[in-house]
Amino acid sequence: MILACGEALIDMLPRETTKGEAAFAPYPGGAVFNTAIGLGRLGVETQFFCGMSSDFLGDVLRDALEASKVDHGPSPAMDAPCTVAFVKLVDGQATYAFYDENSAMRTVPDAPDVTADALFFGGISLVGDGCGDIYEAMMLDQSAARVTMIDPNVRPSFIRDEAAYRARITRMMGAADVIKLSDEDLLWLEGDGDLAALARGLVAKGAKLVCITEGAKGVTGYTADHTVFVAAEKAQVVDTVGAGDTFNAGLLAGLDRAGCLTKARIASLGEGEIRDALTLGVKAAAITVSRAGANPPWSDEV
Repeated sequence: MILACGEALIDMLPRETTKGEAAFAPYPGGAVFNTAIGLGRLGVETQFFCGMSSDFLGDVLRDALEASKVDHGPSPAMDAPCTVAFVKLVDGQATYAFYDENSAMRTVPDAPDVTADALFFGGISLVGDGCGDIYEAMMLDQSAARVTMIDPNVRPSFIRDEAAYRARITRMMGAADVIKLSDEDLLWLEGDGDLAALARGLVAKGAKLVCITEGAKGVTGYTADHTVFVAAEKAQVVDTVGAGDTFNAGLLAGLDRAGCLTKARIASLGEGEIRDALTLGVKAAAITVSRAGANPPWSDEV
């Protein structure tokens, strides 16, 4: 079982009415939420932990999780508003405006009991105090016994205290078995330099697998013993919303299928196991970008 820990929110995606007017339509989303949905659809036993509003927008999130066979039992229903993100698309690339003050996502209570084999963390839920403190403490507490993965999915416009955020991500990456970063996120966090050298630097600090995605080019996985590149699948891109989140789901699903989500196995990944997991992530992400919004594929679609 995988426990996905992080944000659940409503994405307001740009649409056009039947009269041709510009409009926004609500869709369940959030980086970690999308990864949980992707995992459930790929047949992985998955739980989700995040504070979710007790209002009808929270019901939208819970219904979406249930429809994708994700257990939201660890997530409390809270008397607080739901986070909303308005999305702007330019040439298929997404930028965001977040409305998050005093939200259920931010005021999540203490961590639940953990029974999962692996935990996944990431997204805007790691920014600031409140839930960021909870998730960091969970990861540092669980990382000695369970496989942990992080994808910071950096949103610079959302960060108010950059020094504190960088310090948190550095601590969490230092405890993580698996790190996934886009090339842009890697450079933002580690500074200018050769991508491979920067990625290997994270491996040298303790990560067992570092995955660097480069958009339409593909992804490279780095371990102490292997460097594995998998090219991106060709796709007719509608938008890129949820692409990285879906990749994370495919990667974790691939590692799970290979029996690699234990501390011993994640530390001794073979080249073929890495390639298979990266390939599943790439294939799943290609399907997501071919349709509107964050809509990860089911197993029979991959």
